[in-house]
Amino acid sequence: MTQEILSRIQKKFPLVAKPFKAIADELGMAEEEVLAILKEEKAKKIIRQTSAIFDTKRLGYKSSLVAFKISEDKIDSAVKIINSHPGISHNYERNHEFNIWFTLAVPPNTILGLDKTVELLAKLTEADDFILLPTLKLFKISVKLDTTGKDAKKEIVKKQSHKEIEMSDLHYEVIKHAQKDIDIVSEPFKAMIDDMGIDYERFFEIMKELQDAGIMRRYASILNHRKAGFNANAMVVWDIDADKGAEIGETVAAFSAVSHCYLRPKYENWPYNLFSMVHGKTTEETDAMIKSIADEIEYKSFRPLYSSREFKKVRITYFTPKFEAWEERHKDQV
Repeated sequence: MTQEILSRIQKKFPLVAKPFKAIADELGMAEEEVLAILKEEKAKKIIRQTSAIFDTKRLGYKSSLVAFKISEDKIDSAVKIINSHPGISHNYERNHEFNIWFTLAVPPNTILGLDKTVELLAKLTEADDFILLPTLKLFKISVKLDTTGKDAKKEIVKKQSHKEIEMSDLHYEVIKHAQKDIDIVSEPFKAMIDDMGIDYERFFEIMKELQDAGIMRRYASILNHRKAGFNANAMVVWDIDADKGAEIGETVAAFSAVSHCYLRPKYENWPYNLFSMVHGKTTEETDAMIKSIADEIEYKSFRPLYSSREFKKVRITYFTPKFEAWEERHKDQV
């Protein structure tokens, strides 16, 4: 039953006053049983975080995947410098000459901007080279590990249509609270609504407005891949015909084992433009899935980049003064 519960909290976390009771009712269990199981999974660090997942771009932030080429003897010091920036959410070492891969976001009020921030980090880390890989087209972003072994090989990726809303102070307050990891208790949202001085009805109404506007992608639990048994996760990069990018990207995104799929730019020193994250429990399983994808699409070449070390994986904290403080500390080094 544990794997079924983990599957549910990844896919559709109930946005109600007592979400764990809602899950328990669906599974014919007692709320106390569900809470006990999830507390144990959290203690074992299998559950990484449960919170709202926001769209960085819709919040006015600019972001990009970045790859640095760092000499082996400088990796440790470089990672400390990169991870000190509050806009770094993911940072991995991968099996390529561009060996340090991270995602970076900067807020709407940034002074340096995205490009200058990357250039500054390259200077501070003494990177030999770097490539900036912003998203040109997003096909899928949805990390849902198949903990039950029952998921279909393919899934329908819904295209989102967003409503425009006028953001109020309350919308921003809800974002600041909803981005925080919740406690595994009967009423995990109670402290949030009490702090904001609103009731559950208003809180969930705002959450729905944010989701309808595409500002909140979803509310869900994110698992620690390796601790959940998914030990072979590859960023597979493909060299494809850009004119067929939309068609090929949608085909790749339909595979359930693919959590992320993007079209990104090519460079003289980087020929790959389609990026897909493929998850498996073993290298053999992941390689088999990559072969299944390769059998269905047109490509010139591809390369799976496995992560050898994870240096950082967190959710960005939005609307925090830490961004301004970081730029203030480093403004004279640009």
